[in-house]
Amino acid sequence: MPPDQVTRLVQAATQTLIDHVDELTALDQAIGDGDHGLNMRRGALAIQAKLPEWQGKSLNDTLKAMGLVCMSTIGGSSGPVFGTLLVTLAKELPEAPAAADVSRALQAGISALTRLGKAEVGQKTLLDVLDPLQRLLSSAGAGDTDLLQRTRQCAFDAADATAKMDAIKGRASFLGERALGHVDPGSRSMALIVGSICDSLSGAARPPGPAA
Repeated sequence: MPPDQVTRLVQAATQTLIDHVDELTALDQAIGDGDHGLNMRRGALAIQAKLPEWQGKSLNDTLKAMGLVCMSTIGGSSGPVFGTLLVTLAKELPEAPAAADVSRALQAGISALTRLGKAEVGQKTLLDVLDPLQRLLSSAGAGDTDLLQRTRQCAFDAADATAKMDAIKGRASFLGERALGHVDPGSRSMALIVGSICDSLSGAARPPGPAA
């Protein structure tokens, strides 16, 4: 992947988190500490500030650098979670990844996050977005012309589906049934990131999917 395209994707992904800080904050106020939106914005701004230094870096080097920034600047559990995911993707992805490569990298990311937080799919975390994305991409065939659109939709649908899940991990788990009906903030952040990447790759400019 050309370095200038990597920069555009990073800019798009971080900007969508900045633009949706109020929404992410409101989601976290309902079932968490209320700081997820602000933490993600802090990390996004820190990454954007580094972009001039990263001009010409490969996809893998950029992902690793982003992961380290997340770990050092994003508060709460989100820093280690998103940082670990990015560093893992940096290790696993080839320079010009196809759908199958992304699927394998996501599986490695899921395994790394499971070890990190002792969380599993179905426990109202961003794993509940990564898992359906991994399965979708693993079944993608050559010449799948609508893959970006389906990937985008899968991410938003999966995030919205967390509203129907019991919270097992994190502060939301203390709420019991009161967490039902609320979208997991980390899952929503993941969907926003995936959606912005898909839109950038397809050249589209669309509003994000609805949060439940």
